[in-house]
Amino acid sequence: MCNVKNNPREGRESFAQDAEMLSKSLDIVTDRVVKYIMTRGISLSTAESCTGGMLAERITSVPGASEIFAGGVVSYSEDVKKKVLGVKKETLEKHTVYSAQTASEMSRGVMELMGTDASAAVTGIAGPGGGTDDKPVGTVFVSVRYKNREEVKDLRLYEEYGSLDRETIRLLTVRSALEMLEQLLVSESEGE
Repeated sequence: MCNVKNNPREGRESFAQDAEMLSKSLDIVTDRVVKYIMTRGISLSTAESCTGGMLAERITSVPGASEIFAGGVVSYSEDVKKKVLGVKKETLEKHTVYSAQTASEMSRGVMELMGTDASAAVTGIAGPGGGTDDKPVGTVFVSVRYKNREEVKDLRLYEEYGSLDRETIRLLTVRSALEMLEQLLVSESEGE
């Protein structure tokens, strides 16, 4: 268990660097979110770039996920983002592949492609290379959708956790996407 009393950032950094603890916390979050989605009968799809299918893998690790998970697209290249998910060329040129706009178009595209009630999309820079001064390693955008509602977030993992390795960035991204999806679904159900 991490002690975060004295220096919150230090606690987050040590938590993020402890891959085993992070993986276990992700298992707990995944199980909770997928079971919630199952009880609501909501269909789900994913579009992933920097996580390379890890979000879909985690979802399908929960027994019974086949009841709600339609499928996912690993859109690592810009061509797949454009041709399969419908991300506009203009969006990529103006905002780049690492942007809220691209994540948004990815989540919309996979939701339409799979015909699901909800979707989650991630795009970003997991490193170790590829970062710039404007968009350093750990720049990650997540878009989650449910029906006509959407939430998009710039995770800015480099600010919250400092320097992270590739695997940790991917694990934190998947956990954040699931938590965002859960928050969106819960807030929507409370509004019903």
